[in-house]
Amino acid sequence: MRCCAHILNLIVKDGLDVIKVGIEKIRDSVSYWTASQKREEKFEETVRQLNVGSTKKLGLDCATRWNSTFLMLQTALIYKEVFNRLSKRDAQYQSSPSEREWGFAKDVCHKLKNFFKVTELFSGTKYPTTNQCFPNICEIRLELRDWLHSENQVIREMAKRMVEKFDKYWSVVHGVVGVSAVLDPRYKINVLEFYFKLLFPTTYKEEVEKVRALCYKLLKEYQSPSSTMEGIGDSSSQLSSVEEESLSKYDVYMLRESKRSRTIDTAKLELDHYLSEPALPKSVGFDVLNWWRSHQTKYPILQAMARDLLAIPVSTVASESAFSTSGRLVSPHRSRLHPDTMEALMCAQSWLWAEEMKVSVSV
Repeated sequence: MRCCAHILNLIVKDGLDVIKVGIEKIRDSVSYWTASQKREEKFEETVRQLNVGSTKKLGLDCATRWNSTFLMLQTALIYKEVFNRLSKRDAQYQSSPSEREWGFAKDVCHKLKNFFKVTELFSGTKYPTTNQCFPNICEIRLELRDWLHSENQVIREMAKRMVEKFDKYWSVVHGVVGVSAVLDPRYKINVLEFYFKLLFPTTYKEEVEKVRALCYKLLKEYQSPSSTMEGIGDSSSQLSSVEEESLSKYDVYMLRESKRSRTIDTAKLELDHYLSEPALPKSVGFDVLNWWRSHQTKYPILQAMARDLLAIPVSTVASESAFSTSGRLVSPHRSRLHPDTMEALMCAQSWLWAEEMKVSVSV
Protein backbone atom coordinates (compact mmCIF):
# COMPACT_ATOMS: atom_id res chain seq x y z
CA MET A 1 0.00 0.00 0.00
CA ARG A 2 1.49 3.33 -1.08
CA CYS A 3 1.85 6.32 1.24
CA CYS A 4 -1.52 8.11 1.10
CA ALA A 5 -0.05 11.50 2.03
CA HIS A 6 2.42 11.29 -0.86
CA ILE A 7 -0.33 10.29 -3.30
CA LEU A 8 -2.41 13.27 -2.17
CA ASN A 9 0.64 15.44 -2.70
CA LEU A 10 0.98 14.21 -6.30
CA ILE A 11 -2.74 14.68 -6.98
CA VAL A 12 -2.88 18.24 -5.68
CA LYS A 13 0.40 19.31 -7.29
CA ASP A 14 -1.02 18.31 -10.69
CA GLY A 15 -4.03 20.49 -9.96
CA LEU A 16 -1.96 23.45 -8.80
CA ASP A 17 -0.04 23.43 -12.08
CA VAL A 18 -3.13 25.04 -13.64
CA ILE A 19 -2.42 28.29 -11.76
CA LYS A 20 1.36 27.92 -11.47
CA VAL A 21 1.98 31.41 -12.95
CA GLY A 22 -0.10 33.04 -10.22
CA ILE A 23 1.50 30.86 -7.54
CA GLU A 24 4.96 31.84 -8.75
CA LYS A 25 4.05 35.53 -8.47
CA ILE A 26 2.75 35.06 -4.93
CA ARG A 27 5.85 33.05 -4.03
CA ASP A 28 8.10 35.78 -5.45
CA SER A 29 6.10 38.40 -3.55
CA VAL A 30 6.52 36.56 -0.26
CA SER A 31 10.21 36.06 -0.99
CA TYR A 32 10.68 39.76 -1.79
CA TRP A 33 9.01 41.07 1.38
CA THR A 34 10.78 38.61 3.68
CA ALA A 35 14.24 39.01 2.13
CA SER A 36 15.45 41.60 4.65
CA GLN A 37 14.47 43.07 7.98
CA LYS A 38 13.92 46.49 6.41
CA ARG A 39 11.39 45.08 3.92
CA GLU A 40 9.63 43.11 6.66
CA GLU A 41 9.28 46.30 8.72
CA LYS A 42 7.89 48.17 5.70
CA PHE A 43 5.40 45.35 5.09
CA GLU A 44 4.28 45.34 8.75
CA GLU A 45 3.91 49.13 8.70
CA THR A 46 1.58 48.88 5.68
CA VAL A 47 -0.38 46.13 7.45
CA ARG A 48 -1.01 48.53 10.35
CA GLN A 49 -1.94 51.38 8.01
CA LEU A 50 -4.56 49.24 6.27
CA ASN A 51 -5.85 47.85 9.59
CA VAL A 52 -5.46 44.23 8.50
CA GLY A 53 -6.60 42.22 11.50
CA SER A 54 -4.00 39.48 11.38
CA THR A 55 -0.62 38.81 12.96
CA LYS A 56 0.32 35.86 10.75
CA LYS A 57 3.82 35.93 9.36
CA LEU A 58 4.54 35.45 5.67
CA GLY A 59 6.32 32.20 4.93
CA LEU A 60 7.70 30.57 1.81
CA ASP A 61 6.53 27.13 0.81
CA CYS A 62 8.53 23.98 0.19
CA ALA A 63 8.43 22.99 -3.48
CA THR A 64 7.92 19.30 -2.65
CA ARG A 65 5.06 19.76 -0.15
CA TRP A 66 1.76 21.04 -1.49
CA ASN A 67 0.33 21.68 2.00
CA SER A 68 3.08 24.26 2.60
CA THR A 69 2.03 25.93 -0.68
CA PHE A 70 -1.56 25.95 0.56
CA LEU A 71 -0.53 27.65 3.81
CA MET A 72 1.58 30.19 1.90
CA LEU A 73 -1.36 31.08 -0.36
CA GLN A 74 -3.79 31.21 2.55
CA THR A 75 -1.60 33.68 4.45
CA ALA A 76 -0.81 35.75 1.35
CA LEU A 77 -4.53 36.14 0.60
CA ILE A 78 -5.01 37.80 3.99
CA TYR A 79 -2.52 40.46 2.93
CA LYS A 80 -3.74 40.87 -0.64
CA GLU A 81 -4.45 44.61 -0.21
CA VAL A 82 -1.06 45.09 1.44
CA PHE A 83 0.71 43.61 -1.59
CA ASN A 84 -1.38 45.78 -3.91
CA ARG A 85 -0.55 48.95 -1.94
CA LEU A 86 3.17 48.15 -1.84
CA SER A 87 3.26 47.49 -5.60
CA LYS A 88 2.42 51.19 -6.08
CA ARG A 89 4.98 52.40 -3.56
CA ASP A 90 8.00 50.22 -4.36
CA ALA A 91 9.24 50.35 -7.95
CA GLN A 92 11.53 47.36 -7.39
CA TYR A 93 8.59 45.13 -6.45
CA GLN A 94 7.61 43.74 -9.86
CA SER A 95 5.88 40.45 -9.00
CA SER A 96 2.52 41.63 -7.68
CA PRO A 97 -0.26 39.22 -8.84
CA SER A 98 -3.16 40.58 -10.88
CA GLU A 99 -6.73 40.66 -9.57
CA ARG A 100 -7.53 37.66 -11.75
CA GLU A 101 -4.61 35.68 -10.31
CA TRP A 102 -5.62 36.58 -6.76
CA GLY A 103 -9.13 35.38 -7.60
CA PHE A 104 -7.84 32.04 -8.87
CA ALA A 105 -5.71 31.61 -5.74
CA LYS A 106 -8.72 32.32 -3.53
CA ASP A 107 -10.95 29.82 -5.37
CA VAL A 108 -8.27 27.11 -5.29
CA CYS A 109 -7.56 27.63 -1.58
CA HIS A 110 -11.25 27.31 -0.81
CA LYS A 111 -11.48 24.07 -2.78
CA LEU A 112 -8.35 22.56 -1.24
CA LYS A 113 -9.33 23.02 2.41
CA ASN A 114 -10.64 19.47 2.67
CA PHE A 115 -7.51 18.08 1.00
CA PHE A 116 -5.40 19.89 3.58
CA LYS A 117 -7.43 18.42 6.47
CA VAL A 118 -7.12 14.91 5.03
CA THR A 119 -3.36 15.30 4.55
CA GLU A 120 -3.02 16.35 8.19
CA LEU A 121 -5.19 13.41 9.26
CA PHE A 122 -3.18 10.86 7.27
CA SER A 123 0.06 12.23 8.71
CA GLY A 124 -1.09 11.74 12.32
CA THR A 125 1.21 9.88 14.70
CA LYS A 126 -0.85 9.27 17.84
CA TYR A 127 -3.99 7.62 16.51
CA PRO A 128 -4.87 4.88 13.98
CA THR A 129 -5.19 6.16 10.42
CA THR A 130 -6.05 3.02 8.41
CA ASN A 131 -9.70 3.08 9.46
CA GLN A 132 -9.95 6.74 8.39
CA CYS A 133 -8.45 6.15 4.96
CA PHE A 134 -11.40 4.64 3.05
CA PRO A 135 -14.08 7.27 3.84
CA ASN A 136 -11.68 10.16 3.22
CA ILE A 137 -10.44 8.78 -0.11
CA CYS A 138 -14.06 8.37 -1.20
CA GLU A 139 -14.93 11.90 -0.07
CA ILE A 140 -12.06 13.27 -2.15
CA ARG A 141 -13.21 11.35 -5.24
CA LEU A 142 -16.77 12.62 -4.84
CA GLU A 143 -15.50 16.17 -4.38
CA LEU A 144 -13.42 15.95 -7.55
CA ARG A 145 -16.47 14.67 -9.42
CA ASP A 146 -18.39 17.77 -8.35
CA TRP A 147 -15.52 20.04 -9.44
CA LEU A 148 -15.72 18.62 -12.96
CA HIS A 149 -19.10 20.37 -13.26
CA SER A 150 -17.96 23.68 -11.74
CA GLU A 151 -18.86 26.92 -13.52
CA ASN A 152 -15.26 28.04 -13.00
CA GLN A 153 -13.13 26.88 -15.93
CA VAL A 154 -9.94 26.89 -13.83
CA ILE A 155 -11.53 24.57 -11.25
CA ARG A 156 -12.77 22.26 -14.02
CA GLU A 157 -9.32 22.04 -15.59
CA MET A 158 -7.73 21.49 -12.19
CA ALA A 159 -10.24 18.73 -11.38
CA LYS A 160 -9.59 17.01 -14.73
CA ARG A 161 -5.87 16.74 -13.99
CA MET A 162 -6.43 15.65 -10.41
CA VAL A 163 -8.92 12.94 -11.40
CA GLU A 164 -6.40 11.48 -13.86
CA LYS A 165 -3.80 11.24 -11.10
CA PHE A 166 -6.36 9.95 -8.60
CA ASP A 167 -7.43 7.14 -10.92
CA LYS A 168 -3.80 6.22 -11.56
CA TYR A 169 -3.25 5.39 -7.88
CA TRP A 170 -6.69 4.91 -6.34
CA SER A 171 -8.96 3.61 -9.12
CA VAL A 172 -9.15 0.46 -6.98
CA VAL A 173 -8.93 1.07 -3.24
CA HIS A 174 -6.66 -1.40 -1.45
CA GLY A 175 -8.75 -4.16 0.17
CA VAL A 176 -7.06 -3.78 3.56
CA VAL A 177 -8.24 -0.15 3.67
CA GLY A 178 -11.84 -1.31 3.21
CA VAL A 179 -11.51 -4.03 5.86
CA SER A 180 -9.98 -1.52 8.30
CA ALA A 181 -12.99 0.76 7.83
CA VAL A 182 -15.30 -2.18 8.57
CA LEU A 183 -13.34 -2.81 11.78
CA ASP A 184 -14.21 0.68 13.01
CA PRO A 185 -17.41 0.17 15.08
CA ARG A 186 -18.61 3.61 13.98
CA TYR A 187 -18.54 2.58 10.31
CA LYS A 188 -18.86 -1.21 9.90
CA ILE A 189 -20.32 -2.33 6.57
CA ASN A 190 -22.49 0.81 6.36
CA VAL A 191 -19.59 2.96 5.18
CA LEU A 192 -18.92 0.61 2.25
CA GLU A 193 -22.56 0.56 1.19
CA PHE A 194 -22.85 4.35 1.37
CA TYR A 195 -19.75 5.26 -0.65
CA PHE A 196 -19.82 2.35 -3.12
CA LYS A 197 -23.44 3.20 -3.96
CA LEU A 198 -22.34 6.75 -4.87
CA LEU A 199 -19.18 5.74 -6.73
CA PHE A 200 -20.38 2.51 -8.40
CA PRO A 201 -24.19 2.78 -8.69
CA THR A 202 -24.59 -0.35 -10.83
CA THR A 203 -22.03 -2.64 -9.18
CA TYR A 204 -21.89 -1.41 -5.58
CA LYS A 205 -23.28 -4.67 -4.15
CA GLU A 206 -20.48 -6.67 -5.77
CA GLU A 207 -17.89 -4.21 -4.40
CA VAL A 208 -19.29 -4.56 -0.88
CA GLU A 209 -19.25 -8.35 -1.13
CA LYS A 210 -15.60 -8.31 -2.24
CA VAL A 211 -14.60 -6.57 0.98
CA ARG A 212 -16.86 -8.82 3.06
CA ALA A 213 -15.25 -11.89 1.45
CA LEU A 214 -11.80 -10.49 2.25
CA CYS A 215 -12.88 -10.08 5.87
CA TYR A 216 -13.82 -13.77 6.04
CA LYS A 217 -10.58 -14.76 4.32
CA LEU A 218 -8.48 -12.79 6.81
CA LEU A 219 -10.46 -14.23 9.71
CA LYS A 220 -9.50 -17.69 8.52
CA GLU A 221 -5.83 -16.63 8.66
CA TYR A 222 -6.32 -15.36 12.20
CA GLN A 223 -7.63 -18.63 13.59
CA SER A 224 -5.71 -19.56 16.70
CA PRO A 225 -2.98 -22.16 16.01
CA SER A 226 -4.04 -23.85 19.25
CA SER A 227 -7.51 -24.39 17.79
CA THR A 228 -5.98 -26.25 14.86
CA MET A 229 -3.87 -28.36 17.18
CA GLU A 230 -6.91 -29.11 19.31
CA GLY A 231 -8.66 -30.28 16.19
CA ILE A 232 -5.88 -32.74 15.44
CA GLY A 233 -5.77 -33.82 19.07
CA ASP A 234 -9.50 -34.48 19.11
CA SER A 235 -9.14 -36.64 16.03
CA SER A 236 -6.39 -38.64 17.72
CA SER A 237 -8.42 -39.12 20.88
CA GLN A 238 -11.40 -40.26 18.87
CA LEU A 239 -9.18 -42.72 17.07
CA SER A 240 -7.72 -44.08 20.30
CA SER A 241 -11.20 -44.62 21.71
CA VAL A 242 -11.85 -47.11 18.96
CA GLU A 243 -10.06 -50.13 20.35
CA GLU A 244 -10.47 -52.82 17.78
CA GLU A 245 -11.92 -51.02 14.82
CA SER A 246 -9.54 -49.05 12.62
CA LEU A 247 -10.82 -46.08 10.66
CA SER A 248 -10.01 -45.45 7.04
CA LYS A 249 -8.00 -42.44 5.91
CA TYR A 250 -11.25 -40.93 4.70
CA ASP A 251 -12.72 -41.17 8.20
CA VAL A 252 -9.67 -39.43 9.67
CA TYR A 253 -9.96 -36.73 7.01
CA MET A 254 -13.64 -36.17 7.80
CA LEU A 255 -12.94 -35.87 11.51
CA ARG A 256 -10.34 -33.20 10.90
CA GLU A 257 -12.52 -31.34 8.37
CA SER A 258 -15.40 -31.35 10.83
CA LYS A 259 -13.25 -29.71 13.49
CA ARG A 260 -11.83 -27.18 11.00
CA SER A 261 -15.25 -26.18 9.70
CA ARG A 262 -16.47 -25.64 13.27
CA THR A 263 -13.54 -23.28 13.86
CA ILE A 264 -14.25 -21.40 10.61
CA ASP A 265 -17.95 -21.18 11.45
CA THR A 266 -17.06 -19.70 14.84
CA ALA A 267 -14.97 -16.98 13.20
CA LYS A 268 -17.68 -16.31 10.60
CA LEU A 269 -20.35 -16.08 13.28
CA GLU A 270 -18.13 -13.66 15.20
CA LEU A 271 -17.92 -11.29 12.23
CA ASP A 272 -21.63 -11.67 11.41
CA HIS A 273 -22.54 -10.90 15.02
CA TYR A 274 -20.28 -7.82 15.04
CA LEU A 275 -21.80 -6.52 11.78
CA SER A 276 -25.37 -7.19 12.93
CA GLU A 277 -25.02 -4.81 15.87
CA PRO A 278 -25.78 -1.12 15.17
CA ALA A 279 -22.82 1.15 14.44
CA LEU A 280 -21.69 3.45 17.23
CA PRO A 281 -22.40 7.18 16.91
CA LYS A 282 -19.36 9.31 16.06
CA SER A 283 -17.93 11.09 19.08
CA VAL A 284 -14.94 13.33 19.78
CA GLY A 285 -12.04 11.48 21.36
CA PHE A 286 -13.26 7.98 20.45
CA ASP A 287 -10.37 5.50 20.73
CA VAL A 288 -10.95 2.58 18.37
CA LEU A 289 -8.03 0.58 19.79
CA ASN A 290 -9.37 0.87 23.33
CA TRP A 291 -12.79 -0.23 22.08
CA TRP A 292 -11.34 -3.41 20.61
CA ARG A 293 -9.26 -4.01 23.73
CA SER A 294 -12.38 -3.86 25.88
CA HIS A 295 -14.22 -6.25 23.51
CA GLN A 296 -11.48 -8.86 23.31
CA THR A 297 -13.53 -11.48 25.16
CA LYS A 298 -16.56 -10.93 22.95
CA TYR A 299 -14.65 -10.89 19.63
CA PRO A 300 -11.28 -12.65 20.22
CA ILE A 301 -10.45 -13.34 16.56
CA LEU A 302 -11.70 -9.98 15.27
CA GLN A 303 -9.80 -8.21 18.05
CA ALA A 304 -6.53 -9.84 16.96
CA MET A 305 -7.17 -8.84 13.34
CA ALA A 306 -8.15 -5.27 14.29
CA ARG A 307 -5.04 -4.91 16.44
CA ASP A 308 -2.80 -5.66 13.45
CA LEU A 309 -4.69 -3.87 10.67
CA LEU A 310 -5.38 -0.67 12.60
CA ALA A 311 -1.69 -0.43 13.49
CA ILE A 312 -0.75 -0.01 9.81
CA PRO A 313 0.09 3.66 9.09
CA VAL A 314 -1.32 4.96 5.80
CA SER A 315 1.48 7.51 5.56
CA THR A 316 5.26 7.31 5.85
CA VAL A 317 5.46 11.00 6.78
CA ALA A 318 5.89 10.31 10.49
CA SER A 319 8.76 7.85 10.07
CA GLU A 320 10.47 10.06 7.48
CA SER A 321 10.23 13.00 9.85
CA ALA A 322 11.59 10.99 12.76
CA PHE A 323 14.66 9.77 10.89
CA SER A 324 15.33 12.79 8.70
CA THR A 325 18.66 14.42 9.47
CA SER A 326 17.55 17.76 8.04
CA GLY A 327 18.40 20.54 10.46
CA ARG A 328 20.41 18.33 12.79
CA LEU A 329 23.38 17.19 10.77
CA VAL A 330 26.28 15.60 12.59
CA SER A 331 28.86 18.27 13.37
CA PRO A 332 32.64 17.65 13.40
CA HIS A 333 32.40 17.44 17.20
CA ARG A 334 29.81 14.66 17.02
CA SER A 335 31.22 12.69 14.13
CA ARG A 336 32.45 9.88 16.39
CA LEU A 337 29.06 9.01 17.88
CA HIS A 338 28.17 5.33 17.65
CA PRO A 339 25.27 4.62 15.22
CA ASP A 340 23.21 3.14 18.09
CA THR A 341 23.74 6.32 20.11
CA MET A 342 22.75 8.47 17.13
CA GLU A 343 19.59 6.40 16.60
CA ALA A 344 18.68 6.72 20.29
CA LEU A 345 19.18 10.50 20.19
CA MET A 346 17.07 10.88 17.04
CA CYS A 347 14.22 8.79 18.47
CA ALA A 348 14.33 10.60 21.81
CA GLN A 349 14.24 13.98 20.08
CA SER A 350 11.24 12.93 18.00
CA TRP A 351 9.31 11.71 21.06
CA LEU A 352 10.14 14.82 23.10
CA TRP A 353 9.08 17.10 20.23
CA ALA A 354 5.80 15.20 19.92
CA GLU A 355 5.05 15.91 23.60
CA GLU A 356 6.18 19.52 23.28
CA MET A 357 3.89 20.10 20.30
CA LYS A 358 1.01 18.38 22.12
CA VAL A 359 -0.01 16.34 19.11
CA SER A 360 -3.74 15.64 19.18
CA VAL A 361 -4.73 12.10 20.11
CA SER A 362 -8.30 12.38 18.86
CA VAL A 363 -9.49 10.50 15.80
